[in-house]
Amino acid sequence: MLTDEIRTELKSLQDTGYRDLQIRTIPTLKPETIIGVRTPELRKLAKQFGSSAEAGTFLNDLPHRYFEENQLHAFMLSALKDYTECVQLLDRFLPFVDNWATCDQMSPRVFRKHRPELLKEIRKWIHSTETYTVRFGIGMLMEHYLDEDFDPAYPETVATLRSEEYYVNMMIAWYFATALAKQYDAVLPYLENNRLDSWTHNKTIQKTVESYRITPEQKAYLRTLKIRK
Repeated sequence: MLTDEIRTELKSLQDTGYRDLQIRTIPTLKPETIIGVRTPELRKLAKQFGSSAEAGTFLNDLPHRYFEENQLHAFMLSALKDYTECVQLLDRFLPFVDNWATCDQMSPRVFRKHRPELLKEIRKWIHSTETYTVRFGIGMLMEHYLDEDFDPAYPETVATLRSEEYYVNMMIAWYFATALAKQYDAVLPYLENNRLDSWTHNKTIQKTVESYRITPEQKAYLRTLKIRK
């Protein structure tokens, strides 16, 4: 099976020092599920195996055993050219995503040509009960709808989300920090009016003032909006 071939390739590319780093940076994963393969190598394998006639077998062989298999899956999905197929396979894969790295590195290129249809899927994802499905949905809203396709309804949707999950709240903060860099006047009232929970509000400010895309004057004002406990 292709899955067995992939595992053999992954293990041959193991970098134990890199594995130790990943164990520290992705604490939600069990160490035994991490092989330790660097991202450029994973991208090469995704390109190699993604063009295989057996690629569909691997994409449907869920759940995977190793983190790197999930990474390969994410990169293979990101390269799909058929929008409908991509969404269908994403919906099958997202419930098995169990870490921020796989979630955040999954960015289907075909979405750029299907932004009107994508909104329906994003609304479904961000109201999921799965942590990384919600995070992925917010990430797609951030990636595709903060420039020419921006609508004030989108930050409103994100602002209404409430979660006890760290990785969801971090993505909400990341969304608003990026939105402030791109749509400052439209998004600033969400902080001025305390529309986010306190932790996410303050994390948004922290991430925004670290950005080179925000002026010194804007940073100084944002610091005055920090919620003091």
